[in-house]
Amino acid sequence: MEVSRIRALRGPNLWSRHTSIEAIVSCSEDERNIAHLAGFEARLRERFPELAMLQTTDATSPVSLAHALEFATLGLQAQAGCPVTFSRTAQTIETGVYQVVVEYSEEDVGRHAFKLAQQLCQSALDDTPFDLEGALKQLRDIDEDIRLGPSTGSIVYAAVARNIPYRRLTGGSLVQFGWGSKQRRIQAAETDRTSAVAEAIAQDKELTKRLLQTAGVPVPTGRPVKDVDDAWAAACEIGIETGVPVVVKPQDGNQGKGVTVNLTTRAQVETAYAAAYKISDDVLVERFLPGHDHRILVVGSRLVAAARREPPTVIGDGVHTVRQLVELVNADPRRGEGHATSLTKIRFDDIALARLAQDGLTAESIPTKGQRVILRNNANLSTGGTATDVTDDVHPDFAARAVAAAQMVGLDIAGVDIVCNNVLRPLEEQGGGIVELNAAPGLRMHLTPSFGKGRAVGEAIISTMFADGDDARIPLVAVAGTNGKTTTVRLIASVLGSKGLRVGMTSTDGVYIQGKRIDTGDCSGPKSARNVLFHPDVDAAVLETARGGVLREGLGFDRCDVAVVTNIGSGDHLGLSYISTVEDLSVVKRVIVQNVKPDTGYAVLNAADPMVVRMAPACPGKVIFFARDRSHPVMAMHRAQGQRIVYTDGDAIVAEQGDFKERLKLADIPVTANGSIGFQIENAMASAAAGWALNLDWDIIRTGLAGFVNDAASAPGRFNLFDYRGATLIADYGHNPDAVQALVNAIDSMPEKSSGRRTVVISGAGDRRDEDIRQQTEILGDAFDRVVLYQDQCQRGRADGEVLALLRQGLEKTRRAKDVCEIRGEFTAIDTALAELKPGDLCLVLIDQVEEALAHIAGRVAAG
Repeated sequence: MEVSRIRALRGPNLWSRHTSIEAIVSCSEDERNIAHLAGFEARLRERFPELAMLQTTDATSPVSLAHALEFATLGLQAQAGCPVTFSRTAQTIETGVYQVVVEYSEEDVGRHAFKLAQQLCQSALDDTPFDLEGALKQLRDIDEDIRLGPSTGSIVYAAVARNIPYRRLTGGSLVQFGWGSKQRRIQAAETDRTSAVAEAIAQDKELTKRLLQTAGVPVPTGRPVKDVDDAWAAACEIGIETGVPVVVKPQDGNQGKGVTVNLTTRAQVETAYAAAYKISDDVLVERFLPGHDHRILVVGSRLVAAARREPPTVIGDGVHTVRQLVELVNADPRRGEGHATSLTKIRFDDIALARLAQDGLTAESIPTKGQRVILRNNANLSTGGTATDVTDDVHPDFAARAVAAAQMVGLDIAGVDIVCNNVLRPLEEQGGGIVELNAAPGLRMHLTPSFGKGRAVGEAIISTMFADGDDARIPLVAVAGTNGKTTTVRLIASVLGSKGLRVGMTSTDGVYIQGKRIDTGDCSGPKSARNVLFHPDVDAAVLETARGGVLREGLGFDRCDVAVVTNIGSGDHLGLSYISTVEDLSVVKRVIVQNVKPDTGYAVLNAADPMVVRMAPACPGKVIFFARDRSHPVMAMHRAQGQRIVYTDGDAIVAEQGDFKERLKLADIPVTANGSIGFQIENAMASAAAGWALNLDWDIIRTGLAGFVNDAASAPGRFNLFDYRGATLIADYGHNPDAVQALVNAIDSMPEKSSGRRTVVISGAGDRRDEDIRQQTEILGDAFDRVVLYQDQCQRGRADGEVLALLRQGLEKTRRAKDVCEIRGEFTAIDTALAELKPGDLCLVLIDQVEEALAHIAGRVAAG
């Protein structure tokens, strides 16, 4: 078994909506049926007993080693605790070559699971050992390292429940919600509205205390100290010599680091000062408040959760030492090393030993049965403490004090630490006080408390970031097809722009934001799509979605409002990446239709193209069909069912549904050249239908179509017209038989511009099939008098002269072309054609290097 390629499909893809690993796997003749591998399945199950039943989608087909690899990859992830369910193995057109697809929840985990699955299968083949527990531990460790922690995860899951899209911006907890101008960001439990000033204030405990006193919020007395002697002096001011205990803590610490409480002697104060000074040069001494430690979570203007925290504690059984009791508690699977689990393991360190010494105990002491042994004075979960939910018990006045404290400091999300006997009464009545405010508070004590019910704090945070019903999405139109995609994208962008929206657009010639190109080259893939949706100045997105990007990585979005499929025709790029037929191609193009927004979204489909029509049942939303002929059977049936259709009637495009009709005059749509260019009429129909699907006003649609001019600046390489010495010059990027035929049809409909001699300049892309290259000149040879063949830079694996030979073969039986020449170099070929043009002639240049060729043509036109 040989694995030749592994890809991560990071969005909805050819196989499913799941993020998946896709691999190309080649199997030898015996490996194509594991029944031929004596004892293999038994040895595989011996090494991995939890392996699911090995089977194929077709019960009559043999199970190959590739299928075993598929199920092993899925099973290893599932056993490691990853939420995965989907996998598939498909035979390609090459004998013994399979595409293996397995879902992942974390890409690194999925890739490593695939690698381990290969090792597992090889060990079963070779009858060598395989460490299953070690493999599962590797996957769990990777998963724990990279998956979102509980705090950030709870917010993300809340967003997903509301269909708000999200994207991790780093390997940590920085996450973006929403698209374009509707985006918001969080870092753990901080939002992009969390003030840096407020966070700085919260870190300065003395400043926080002064501000809270100003607001009338109860706080403990105390002050900053300069050194250890000043710490004792401050403790004396508070009353430590008369029995009033104190707290020593860093002035700008967090997570309870360096905090020592309930100090009653000078020695304790000095030791505590040293611990606090390790964390910060600025140390604070304040009055110790008796009672329980409570964490109150304030989000916006309300209290959303409250927990009573207890310090890390073990209970004696009269048998085990304190050290052993800690080990037993830490064996709880809910306890981990960091913040990824609901509880943290108890730290058994010098601080714990010092706390034991206060009670006359050591690590080897054996507490009596039922004896409660406290291992720290502070109750932070990060040191192994526990939490009990008390949200339902909070007194309204108590809650009001916590909210007032957060708002006084300016935090939109705050963890308010309060020491008091309970939350049932106002703070003032019980002598409690607020001891600290925390920005980016940990949420896990509220999500999965040690005791009591969890609280929906993630939902509370999301509800303050986004109004009810707001899914933080901008209008998104995806466009696929064989031909016409780029022009249709630009037309739709013009329509959306006429509404006053800032439009982000991807196409084969770049990424555009508000009409300004910010990236060049072929940008019709998922990376460019994500970049547009990431841009904060985008109110609507129109994304050209090419087959290559879908195959390589899937879609760059989870769903679209409108999916437009212009056509499939005879296809393009067939034979690449196991897409060998138009049926295969239509399955790839159909992916955007399958991911239309359910119920309210639309697919805009070409009713005149049978392969496109077949996509309609896959749409989870509604369908608008378009075609030139209103009487086309598909159009007639759709119209009879009360659905939307778009067609042409005389001099207008018509949108119709039931009794509703709207006419758009072709004369007012420049791209159609007053209705003379058929393929541009179809592009305009698809664009009008997309605007209708977005519920745009018809005057806006009309204005957008009228405002788009099909010149070299606005639509480079898309039927760009020039006047050269009285001859008509057309530059186009047509690169497949369907596009070439459409160009010929358009030229035939322009008799006033093509009455003279016709010349065409053409090359061919080497990655097309032989028949596709030949067919282009077969079409052109019947429509042009002179053919200038050129070899460009796009040989793509073909031998020197091979493409030219195929183009010439296509001309062997043509009826019209009598003058054929071969040129090396695109620009030289253009110059050769232009040199012989006379007034009234027409020249079609099928350009390859779009921008460079257009610049060259423009220069020649300007020079006359």
